[in-house]
Amino acid sequence: HCHAWSGRTGASLGMAAFFAFLTLGATVQPAGANPYPDGMRWRQQLVRILGTTFNSRNEPVGVVGELVVGLEQRDDHRGIMVTFDDQPGRFSPRAQAAVLAAIDRTARTAGLNTDSWSVSLAVPSAGLTVYGESLSAMVGLTVVALAKGDFIPPDHVITGTVTNDGRIGTVTGVHLKVEAAGQEGMKRILVPQQSAEADGEWRTPFLVQVSPVNSVPEAYEALTGQPLQSGQESR
Repeated sequence: HCHAWSGRTGASLGMAAFFAFLTLGATVQPAGANPYPDGMRWRQQLVRILGTTFNSRNEPVGVVGELVVGLEQRDDHRGIMVTFDDQPGRFSPRAQAAVLAAIDRTARTAGLNTDSWSVSLAVPSAGLTVYGESLSAMVGLTVVALAKGDFIPPDHVITGTVTNDGRIGTVTGVHLKVEAAGQEGMKRILVPQQSAEADGEWRTPFLVQVSPVNSVPEAYEALTGQPLQSGQESR
């Protein structure tokens, strides 16, 4: 395992997640919607992430990957601990830094204390390395959903980062990721409201619901159907 404590590293913004190759089919079951049933203090969920890679003709294409995200609420308050498994797949240092920042910023936006959290992250596809930062918003939002007892449907996904002021940060290759997500049957795809200049103009594929989102509360409600904070309206 590779362990990291939140706050040790920062993360710059903007690079798409890159995958060496893709093999789907993990057997981990999604978490239920109830928080910590029967006194359990551990929940986990299998979620999708979007990225880009290159095909045999060296052309950029979108891909859909999977992550297993787990959260334990400990009895102590020694600080958040994040574990990045290095098997079957692994995370690049850049991806780890972006994830740490996203978890911290999403939890802070939600008004949650993370001092008793132990977060685990795994790539269930053998030999797959996740690079870049565009998975980080999905991870941050998933961890907070686990803490709150909410549930992200398996056909909902977001690509983007989380900025220090609680907004969904810009990433590149969005049109390629949206196309790949549509081909995988994803029904709700969230993208940053502010698009990257490198992406230019692009059209939404037929029968795919793409929702531009600007803030963490807006993205959380779109993914889970629940407000990020009680009595809060998304902006």
